[in-house]
Amino acid sequence: STHRSQQSNSRSLYRMKIIMFPFSLFTSSIKISDRIESLRDAESKLLEFAKTRFVPSPHDHHPHSTCSSHHHSFELFDTPIAPPSVVKDKNKNCQVFDDDDDDVEHYSLHGVKVVNQQLLASSDDDVSSSSPAPLVLLHGYANGSLYFYRNLHGLSKFFGQIYALDMLGWGLSSRPRFNLHLQHTHNSNDDAANNNNSSNNDNDKVKSAEQFFVESLESWRRHHNLPKMTLAGHSMGGYLSVAYAEQYPQHVEKLILLSPVGVPQKVQEEDTQRVSSMPFYIRALIHTVRAMFNRGITPGYFLRSLPHSKSRDMVNGYITNRLPAITCEEEQQYLGEYLYQNSMLPGSGEDCLCEILTAGAFARVPLIDRIPEIKSGGSDENNGEEGLEVHFVYGENDWMDYRGGLDVQRLCHEKMQDRRTTTTTTRSAENNQSPPPKVFVHGVRNAGHLLMLENYQEFNAAMAIAAGREEDLPPGMSRSVEFVCDEVAAAAAANAEGADKSTTFRSSRKKVVMSEKDAAKFFRGGRFNRRESQQQKDDDTVIVEEKKE
Repeated sequence: STHRSQQSNSRSLYRMKIIMFPFSLFTSSIKISDRIESLRDAESKLLEFAKTRFVPSPHDHHPHSTCSSHHHSFELFDTPIAPPSVVKDKNKNCQVFDDDDDDVEHYSLHGVKVVNQQLLASSDDDVSSSSPAPLVLLHGYANGSLYFYRNLHGLSKFFGQIYALDMLGWGLSSRPRFNLHLQHTHNSNDDAANNNNSSNNDNDKVKSAEQFFVESLESWRRHHNLPKMTLAGHSMGGYLSVAYAEQYPQHVEKLILLSPVGVPQKVQEEDTQRVSSMPFYIRALIHTVRAMFNRGITPGYFLRSLPHSKSRDMVNGYITNRLPAITCEEEQQYLGEYLYQNSMLPGSGEDCLCEILTAGAFARVPLIDRIPEIKSGGSDENNGEEGLEVHFVYGENDWMDYRGGLDVQRLCHEKMQDRRTTTTTTRSAENNQSPPPKVFVHGVRNAGHLLMLENYQEFNAAMAIAAGREEDLPPGMSRSVEFVCDEVAAAAAANAEGADKSTTFRSSRKKVVMSEKDAAKFFRGGRFNRRESQQQKDDDTVIVEEKKE
């Protein structure tokens, strides 16, 4: 059954690509080597911006800050990694980098490393002010490591070492074909499992797609000998960061999810109502896009099928419309070139899209059920009472649903409360003795989904707060807002002295920690506030009718 499903999906994808083939005849026949060179040029320019344009000014430094431009180093690197076990034909060359040897023993992960030597030295001298674990940044779908170019210098005030990676299959990392072995997640002898083959096949594909990235990241970590990481991922990178933390919690000091995709469960009724309320031409467009999505046609493949001028216009329009905060024409030009050339190279990592998500950007295996189960990777010093810190960071105008972060916080809080009512003897009999994660939710003003570019200063402040370095923020620097679900707020109010560690807030400014009701006012993304808006309209209608009576 699984084999027939794979064959059916392959035939559907093949038919769709045959239909789109005539369009691809218009595509410019630029050599891959020329595109790689153009991507390197754009990367180099963005890195130069990071070094010169987005350097914190003197008044942005804390009086006791150890940040100075003279003590920073920026380095582009390529790290050899073992090919993930899920890749079929893994001994064949990747699609973009030539290799004379047909028996390829490794791929490579590309990225940029930033080191603040002064901060590292001060941490060595003063254990009490030790720097957080190295920050590892994972980009979102169809992006790359230099999407964080506005943040690298500012974040180095708080992290002695920063690694921003091009994940496997994107940017200037290796791009093997995304042709994977299925990872079976069920017992084939289980009758119940065999009666649900469609669901099992979906889970197997999700697991395989996740392993493509998780294994490559773990191979990279081993090469750099990093016992612990502060792992931060944006959008799809956030989703994959969770997948990594599930398997390797011992190597994650803190997990920071930057507008992560795939957190909430999909509510079909809400999705249907949302689409049906739109104009006919929008509904038709959505149905067309979803049909292409379900057949494996990625945004990158569609872009590569267009004439050269059309594909460039689409990317340039994306930069202009989605990132109005970037007003410098030169910056727009090189960011657009970086995104464009990244998308025009042969597809690889991009093909994870329909394996991991459903149409509408909902996860096939939502994170809301997975994050509460992540084990703590800490030592025994806290007697197992401290869970992994997980921080959600959303933009004020984010289209990702902030309620996913609050719901995860709620579930983890409830799980911790249940744990405290369980006797030590009963707990010892359980296989999993690790406490649930401690979850925090932050909001960044004047930013949407691309919050690291739209409001890089407050984004950096949110990262510092998540890392426990709020005291290093300069007095006048704008800080992100922290939100808590109603249950955590109630528990904190009932325990004013804060002895209950599960109810403590991340921010030292406890008076400005905001409630769930405040969050509904703060976050203004239309996608998830439409339900509240409709409910308000219904309430208003009832009030008007009552007055008429």
